[in-house]
Amino acid sequence: MNITGLNPQEVTTSRPQSSKGARIASILAVSALALGLTACGRNEEPTVGQRLDSAVEKTEQAAADARAKTEAAMEKADARMDQSAERAEAMAKDLGESAKQAVNTAMDKVDDATITAQVSAGLAKDPDLSAVKINVDTHNGAVTLNGPAPNLAAKDRAQTIAKSIKGVTSVTNLLVVSAG
Repeated sequence: MNITGLNPQEVTTSRPQSSKGARIASILAVSALALGLTACGRNEEPTVGQRLDSAVEKTEQAAADARAKTEAAMEKADARMDQSAERAEAMAKDLGESAKQAVNTAMDKVDDATITAQVSAGLAKDPDLSAVKINVDTHNGAVTLNGPAPNLAAKDRAQTIAKSIKGVTSVTNLLVVSAG
């Protein structure tokens, strides 16, 4: 008996059955062969080498992905650091400018008491004005002169002396020329 389960003599002795039987035998043989090949493919386990190769390939891919993510994160961190450094530099520059302006403003704005003392000292140096008592009043840099003046020229010099002092914004000359 063969694979098909038919006796070869039976197949050849009867003609009408023989072509039908041959066909069935062929179909059965092809089916058995296909089933055998399919079964072989299903039961085949990967070898240790194939499993190792697959694991190495997966590890290499994971390493490449991690490297790409790390590089992207480093680039992003570098960009953020550059932006932070630029902002810090700009803030330091602004702070420096503000401090410089504050110092200049403070130096330019001499306090009222200093202005009063400097105007009085300047008036005391003038020979015509030193002999008379001139009241010097300063408010926010505005100087007011009160008191007697020996003559018109001395009155004008008093105003000029007051205007020449640093920090003086204006001078109101209320000196009265005494007749005499």
